[in-house]
Amino acid sequence: MTTKNLTLIAAVIAIFAVTSLHADRARDLGIPFPGEPGPNNAITDVAGVEVGHTTLISGEGKLVRGKGPVRTGVTAILPRGKDSTSPVFASWFTLNASGEMTGTTWLDERGLLDGPIMITNTHSVGVVRDAAVEWMVDKGWKALWHAPVAAETYDGAMNDINGFHVKKEHALAALASASSGAVIEGAVGGGTGMWCNGYKGGIGTASRRVEFTQGVYTIGVLVQCNYGWSTALKTIAGIPVHEIQGVDKPCYSDRNIKGQFSEFVPYCDEEKTTSERANDGSIIIVVATDAPLLPHQLHRLVKRPSLALGRLGATSSDGSGDIFIAFSTAHDGILSEDEPSKGLSMHPNNDLTKLFLGTIEATEEAIVNALIAAETMTGADGLRLPELPEDRLREIMQEYSSE
Repeated sequence: MTTKNLTLIAAVIAIFAVTSLHADRARDLGIPFPGEPGPNNAITDVAGVEVGHTTLISGEGKLVRGKGPVRTGVTAILPRGKDSTSPVFASWFTLNASGEMTGTTWLDERGLLDGPIMITNTHSVGVVRDAAVEWMVDKGWKALWHAPVAAETYDGAMNDINGFHVKKEHALAALASASSGAVIEGAVGGGTGMWCNGYKGGIGTASRRVEFTQGVYTIGVLVQCNYGWSTALKTIAGIPVHEIQGVDKPCYSDRNIKGQFSEFVPYCDEEKTTSERANDGSIIIVVATDAPLLPHQLHRLVKRPSLALGRLGATSSDGSGDIFIAFSTAHDGILSEDEPSKGLSMHPNNDLTKLFLGTIEATEEAIVNALIAAETMTGADGLRLPELPEDRLREIMQEYSSE
C-alpha cells in the first residue's frame, strides 16, 4: 500500500473518530430558530453542491514543530459537484481583513467562480490552493490558468501550524470525498483545530427555503467558525444565553508545559478566564443559492452574514479575518466567456429582502451548529477547548419556552 493511500485512510479514520460520538444539532436542543430549513438543513440543500473533508489528528502534549500535536485539515465545497466544469456567478465580502481568501481579485473582475472553494488553516492556504489548481487541470476546466478560492482561519493555538502537516494529497482527498446530503460538522476538515465564542468551534452548516410567487429558492450556508476566542455568546435566536458562560473555559491542562498562549489563557486550576487580549480569530462563510442572482446581487447578499455575527455578539475584532463568499448555482451550462450566454434570468432587484433574511438566519444557525457539533478537544501544549455546555443551553431554551 502506498504512503498516499495510508494517509487517506488515516484521514478517514480521524473523521469518524471526531464525529461518531456526537449527533445533536442546534434544533435538537429546542432552539427556536426562525425560517424553514431544507431537508438536510445544510448547504447541500442547494442542488448540486457537494462538501468533503480531510481531518488530521495526531499527537499530544508539548508543541514540537514538525511533529505535532496535529489538529487541522481541509474542507472542500464544490458549487456544482465534482463532475461539473461549469462556472457560477459569485461575489465576496470582507468584514475585517485579517485573513486570506485567494482568487478574489479575479472574482471581482469577472463575477465568475471556477472550481472549488477550499478552507484550511492559515499556513496551508498555498498548498491547498495549488492542489485545487492541479485538480482543475486534471478535470479539464477550460482555461490556460486557474485562480481557485482557498480561504483560512488560524488554528495555531491547537495545532502545529508551522509544521505544515497539510499536504497536497489531503486537499485532493477532501475533493474526492465531496458529496451531497448530510454534512459532517464540528471538529472536522478545516475546522478541526478551531476555537469559537470561547468554546470548541469548527464547521457548521444550515439552510433556508425562501418562497416567492415564481417558486421556492434555497439558501445554504457553511461556516468555518474560529472567531471570538474570549467572546461570550450574547444571544441565540434572540434568547439571552450569557448564563452558559463560566460553566467551562479554555485552559491549559498540564502545569508542566508552558503554553504558547499562557499569557492570555489560564491553566485549568486557575480561577481566572481567558483574557480579552486573546479576542481574535476568524470566520469563513460560504453562501450558496439556487436563486438566479447576478454578481451585483450576490455582492449585496454576501454582506448579510455580518448581521448574524452581530446577533450572536461578535464585534469583528482587529485580528479577526471575517471573509465571506456567495455563489448562485442557477444558469448551469449556459455561462460562457467566449460565446453569448443565452437564457440568463435575473431575480428582481427590489425583491431580495427575503433572500437577505434567509442568509442571516442560516448563518446564525450554521455557527451554532458548529458549536453544538464540536466536542471538547485537547491540543498543542495541553490546551483544552471545552464544548458548548449543551445541558445548560437546553435548560435555558426550556425556561424560555415555558414563560
